[in-house]
Amino acid sequence: MNQLDKNELNTWLRLCLTPGVGNLYGRKLLTAFGLPQAIFSQNASALRQVVSTAMANALLTQPENFDKQLETTWTWLQTEPLANIITLGDAHYPSKLLQTEDPPLVLYALGNLALISPNTHQATKDSIAIVGSRNPTPQGVLSAHAFAKAFGEAGITVVSGLALGIDGAAHEGALEAYSGGGSTPQSNYGSTIAVVGTGLDRVYPAKHHALAKRIVELQGLIISEFPLGTPPLPPNFPKRNRIISALSLGTLVVEATVKSGSLITARMATEQGKEVFAIPGSIHAPQSRGCHALIKQGAKLVETAQDVLEELRPLLTPPALPNSKLLSPESIQNQTSDVHQVGDKDEPDSLVKSLGYDPVSLDALVARTGWDTASLQVRLMELELDGQVARLPGGLYQRVVAG
Repeated sequence: MNQLDKNELNTWLRLCLTPGVGNLYGRKLLTAFGLPQAIFSQNASALRQVVSTAMANALLTQPENFDKQLETTWTWLQTEPLANIITLGDAHYPSKLLQTEDPPLVLYALGNLALISPNTHQATKDSIAIVGSRNPTPQGVLSAHAFAKAFGEAGITVVSGLALGIDGAAHEGALEAYSGGGSTPQSNYGSTIAVVGTGLDRVYPAKHHALAKRIVELQGLIISEFPLGTPPLPPNFPKRNRIISALSLGTLVVEATVKSGSLITARMATEQGKEVFAIPGSIHAPQSRGCHALIKQGAKLVETAQDVLEELRPLLTPPALPNSKLLSPESIQNQTSDVHQVGDKDEPDSLVKSLGYDPVSLDALVARTGWDTASLQVRLMELELDGQVARLPGGLYQRVVAG
């Protein structure tokens, strides 16, 4: 679908790579002179009418190592079957990004471009962002996966950042919905979009190489505003968050600390006039404090995917009804193992009920159940191996609720 010839790529890439220009001055130059070809045909005097003398001089000088970058990018476009570069002047540029204060001059894309192109039917599919901690609790991972799967089965595309933790679980949940668990993909189901903070010729974190490959193979999309070869620089990740929120009708925060990058995404969503949703958690868990802070600030507290869909219903493209039974507190409760009386050592699942839903220490469990420490440790190990209990840092244990 790529429409750029090499000369056009040359000028767009040069505009983006000229030191100091950035998105803001790039747009000013495009407004004043038109396409990049016209910008680079101007003399210094004309350029100084729009930008500073230093920037005008920079525009008249080819960026360092530019020829190598141009050849690398052109080769990528020619050899990657699903690779595209979408420019600010391209008909395929996502309209949702054009409505933001800081749209990128170009987007690098790998995968199903129809998910964001305003010229395709697939772009009419709605999107919801799911973000959260890179170090989530096991329960947080399950919640992100379950919500994403439910959104996908409702025909909604899930947008996230390909990071470890909640992001990865959200992508996985959406892909599971789209692929039908390994069978023929469901064309009426949503897929997933990963917005990354590196160049698209690398995957960060490296653990997500297989996930990135599956996203592309299963009609998903990976996009970046950063040139090929860009490493995982810390400032790039907060910057890309505005794209995650912009492409979505709303943003769901599953777990986040008070200084999490997920709260940056939530703030950007609010600034863009989008809804923010947060899943509450234990008052003792650091990963819940960011969500609780958002709720205090006006984010919608949600317990089920249906809560999100109901809130967004006026904005959803009809029909946006779930194709599967969405999670409710009751269904979550029913999906866990049957529990019996607290402290009844003869009942194999009594310890699950004693755990409750918050992280708890071994000493607290001894007090709750009356069991001896050795017996508790044996049973906790069995439950951990069975996937019903997770061991957390600090010697804490937490019940895991399957989605």
